[in-house]
Amino acid sequence: MIKKIIAGFCLLMSTVAFSQENNASPYSYYGIGDVKFKGTVENRSMGGLGIIPDSIHLNLQNPATYSSLKWTTFTLGASNTQTRFKTESESDKAQRTTLDYIAVAIPVKNFGFAFGLMPYTSVGYRIENEVAGSDGFTRFRRFQGNGGLNRVFAGGSYRINSKFSVGADFQYNFGQVETKSITGIPQAGIQYPTREINSSDFSGASFNIGAVYQTRINGKYEWVTSATYTPQSTLKSSTERETATITITSSNREIVMDQIDQSISEEELKMPSKFTFGSGFGEARKWFVGAEYTFQESNELGNRFDAVTDAGFETAHKFSLGGYYIPKYFSFNSYLSRVTYRAGLRYEKTGLVVNGESINDMGLSLGFGLPLLGGSNLNIGAEYGQRGTTTADLVKENYFNIMVSLSISDRWFVKRKYD
Repeated sequence: MIKKIIAGFCLLMSTVAFSQENNASPYSYYGIGDVKFKGTVENRSMGGLGIIPDSIHLNLQNPATYSSLKWTTFTLGASNTQTRFKTESESDKAQRTTLDYIAVAIPVKNFGFAFGLMPYTSVGYRIENEVAGSDGFTRFRRFQGNGGLNRVFAGGSYRINSKFSVGADFQYNFGQVETKSITGIPQAGIQYPTREINSSDFSGASFNIGAVYQTRINGKYEWVTSATYTPQSTLKSSTERETATITITSSNREIVMDQIDQSISEEELKMPSKFTFGSGFGEARKWFVGAEYTFQESNELGNRFDAVTDAGFETAHKFSLGGYYIPKYFSFNSYLSRVTYRAGLRYEKTGLVVNGESINDMGLSLGFGLPLLGGSNLNIGAEYGQRGTTTADLVKENYFNIMVSLSISDRWFVKRKYD
């Protein structure tokens, strides 16, 4: 029965992953958009901490943890984000509900294998402003964008001994981003606005390698050290560009008056390398606390409107601190004692620089792991954070995320004794 449920979810959610509009941030204007995947709900509830090898939860941040699973595990995660945007003079708000990941992992003796799908980056913005020209006319500019990249992955892990495991993921990134810019004078009959549409198809492979070392101290406590490395990879891009003069009706409909240019260009974009290292200490099935650091080289991806905005990229850094607590894992008379309580902090220097200002992101998270039948869990998390700044004519985002995941564990491939 569980296998049929998993198959149905896979078919439904893979369709949703390709069709959802899952961003409203003006910072998705740059590069190839916001990176959406931040880890599973369990990880995000601990400030993004991804170093823990678990027997019933799939850790998608380090492939070396797949061999720690005891049962076949299916996991599905989604989130609702409410964001308030603020500048020095104005404010606005938006809400999005998105699928974050869907994955299956299968342990086989000392091996573990996993595969899945997730939205990797997303673009979703609408920006308008007015600029006074030297000729006395006020020109308006409008920028819109949507789309993003999806990622399918497959990976494996091998437990070398009771303390050390290694693993690797192969990832294929693909998707489309469409951007549109309109520049002109609103007075009809003086000059038609100029519209440029760029439709870009992206594709490219990448991979991720990881290792986990865990040992016992005094026979009771566990010490875990984790590392992952993602080498630099390449995205192939094919862009169809169309430039035309248009007129805009009172109902905001765009009508092409004259086709100016249409072209197709091919290029290769570099995805930066990334290294993550973390370590933590705790008592199995009781408590754990750890810290993690991520370093990512400067992004070489340019923004899509270089002539319009002053933006660039720098080396990115992320610090995470988090952990969990379980009052009594094997309690028979208290459900709340078997609940996993999670919390964490996160600070991230995203690597994006706009108008000379580094765009930083920080957040506080809490979560609960609610036991279901067998080794399955319903995981609920909440995260409050802030990104950006109101200085230098920029936008500050205050966001609140509600995250939910279902982790189903079951024994597969067991030979029946009786028919």
